[in-house]
Amino acid sequence: MTTRRYLDAQVRRDLARKMVFVAGPRQVGKTTLAQSLPYAKRGYMNWDVPHDRERILKGELPVSRLWVFDEIHKYRRWRNFLKGVYDGRGKDQQILVTGSGRLDLYRFGGDSLQGRYHLLHLHPFSVAELGLRTDAELEQLILLGGFPEPYSSGSEVEARRWTRDYRALLIREEVTSLERVQDLGHLELLVMRLPELVGSPLSINALREDLQVSHKAVASWIQVLERLFAVFRLSPFGAPRIRAVKKEQKHYQFDWSTVPERGPRFENLVACHLLKWVQFEQDANGRDVELRYFRDTDGREVDFVITERRKPIRLIECKVSARDIDPSLKYLKARFPAAEAWQLSLDDNRDYLTPEGIRAAPALTFLQGLV
Repeated sequence: MTTRRYLDAQVRRDLARKMVFVAGPRQVGKTTLAQSLPYAKRGYMNWDVPHDRERILKGELPVSRLWVFDEIHKYRRWRNFLKGVYDGRGKDQQILVTGSGRLDLYRFGGDSLQGRYHLLHLHPFSVAELGLRTDAELEQLILLGGFPEPYSSGSEVEARRWTRDYRALLIREEVTSLERVQDLGHLELLVMRLPELVGSPLSINALREDLQVSHKAVASWIQVLERLFAVFRLSPFGAPRIRAVKKEQKHYQFDWSTVPERGPRFENLVACHLLKWVQFEQDANGRDVELRYFRDTDGREVDFVITERRKPIRLIECKVSARDIDPSLKYLKARFPAAEAWQLSLDDNRDYLTPEGIRAAPALTFLQGLV
């Protein structure tokens, strides 16, 4: 079991330069990461704790080299508060801010903190972070998900119980503290429905009909779930030389254990691993990389396309088991020969390179090379 999170070294480096924001899903390990840092336990303050909230509002901050403000984005004036604290800090004072909402989006006006912070995203456990080496270990990760508590339990029953509690907390506490959502019952139905639709084009109209609510309500609720790191959406990759669809998006769950079917769950796990790598490259190395997918008007589809400066650098197709290379992957590789192309298999352990330059490999081999 990993003891130090993959962002640990980056957080320590960035704290020496600026304020650091660590954003990510609820219960992904942000507080544990924060409290593992030197001076953090003395300087830790949680907005959800009444005593700490009172200290923050009164400006009575602890005597500590590091101040940790957890969930402070729930305070409406949090950005102006942090601006004042940062600008008035002592020479060696460090400031870490953690939150389960999108800290880059909850602005309530202009970004008064511009230039004062580095934003880092903390993701669930992955193959590389855990150092997994066997197919059985990968299957355990697929089954239990990558959140620390259910994964560490080693129990499918405990993971299911955690997921039910997590969903209730997300809707009844996180949503109500940050968003104006009236119909929590239908929102919970949406949260339960979305895992069944993973990997397919996300149709707001179809969901509207299922739930018998307005198009505007469904679109708004999905945005809420994105801001709270419950789901994320991928846009299609398009280029002049291919007849790509322009608007259809796919969505994935941060907790892939909620996806009922093994194939889509495997695809979701890969999506989460790729997003983790992409956001780490963006946050830590400043690379202009994005995660997308490919589908064209003739029905050809490749699960994932990683672009850098809008040019594809990696093409990834996921298969539970496959004897042949997917024709859509061959098609896209032929049009972008400089891009790496991978076909990942969950149950096929063959590892080879095709004449077209496509690497067919076990999923574990590819995932070990990420973050």
